Amino acid sequence: MKHFFKIFTIAVLGILVASCKDEDQAIMNETGQSKITSDKATIVLDKAHLDDAAVNFTWAKSTFDLSVVSAPKIEIGLKGSNFKDAKSLDVVTSPYSMTNKQLNTLLLSLGATPNEANQVEVRLRTVVGTASFYSNVITLAVTPYILGPIYNYTDLYLIGDATAGGWDNSATNAKLYPLQKAATAGVYSYTGYFAVGGVKFIQTPGSWDNQYGLGASAGSLLAGGGSSNISIATAGYYKLTVDVNALKYTLTSISDPTTSYTVVSMIGSASAGWDTDVDMEKSTFDPHVWVKKKIALSSGEFKFRANHDWGTNWGVAKEFFGVADLGGGNIPVSESFNYDVYFNDITGEFSVIPVF
Repeated sequence: MKHFFKIFTIAVLGILVASCKDEDQAIMNETGQSKITSDKATIVLDKAHLDDAAVNFTWAKSTFDLSVVSAPKIEIGLKGSNFKDAKSLDVVTSPYSMTNKQLNTLLLSLGATPNEANQVEVRLRTVVGTASFYSNVITLAVTPYILGPIYNYTDLYLIGDATAGGWDNSATNAKLYPLQKAATAGVYSYTGYFAVGGVKFIQTPGSWDNQYGLGASAGSLLAGGGSSNISIATAGYYKLTVDVNALKYTLTSISDPTTSYTVVSMIGSASAGWDTDVDMEKSTFDPHVWVKKKIALSSGEFKFRANHDWGTNWGVAKEFFGVADLGGGNIPVSESFNYDVYFNDITGEFSVIPVF
């Protein structure tokens, strides 16, 4: 009898212990899914206003049928990655604001492409212990930037078998020369040598998307791939003008230049100091065009000069592009960065284009 009583007592205790375990392991249920929204769907990040708000996220974390301690986090990832390697941001109050600088830094760390719209996915993750509960996913189109000079100009480049670069529009083609910009946006010019052949104009090396060519008749332009080549029947030096606003161009033959130089260099505090010449590369197609690709310039000033001598030097107090005068002022560089530099010794025209 005593033996039976012991067995009975152990069984009852086992039931009580099991009952206690079930109470300790009560199942938690999500009664309300978390939500997130943004005040913008398309965002172009502004490097001129780094600390201004770029986007505001309004969120509400998950609710549960039990009293729990939860930690809300905003997750941001590139679309298509299924939030792999997504960045997680701890949030406390709603709405949550991100500045241009914060969002730009985050996107670049994810591998986003600068100066292009990137599809970005955002969700809210509510963490309870080791469990995670997720909100709806919103998609944003965000264009990040690369820190560097503010360059609000649109360039056009020569392309065609009548030009130095031929028909190779690849971004690595160092012989795609830019036209000279004017004070009026959309107006360009170029003075130099053209071979027999055809010529068109593209906006971005590596892309045919924005191009201009011959329109319905000589002197007219047509935008897009349906345009024809502008024909150069006789090789020689020409003055070309282009107006993409009016969709017109002119091409006028000029006399061959009579002065040539062995070397043209850059010199000044922006390049390598006022005691050191940085030689430019003379074009093998047109010996009056000089190029220095992806040169690291410092904040400062520089000039162009011929044959490492101050007897012939060019400059003007204009940044990015202009017509340098013989014996003129210094060309300013406001921000240290990599630039492509072009100089035309016929006209004194120059372009200093940031390499983003």
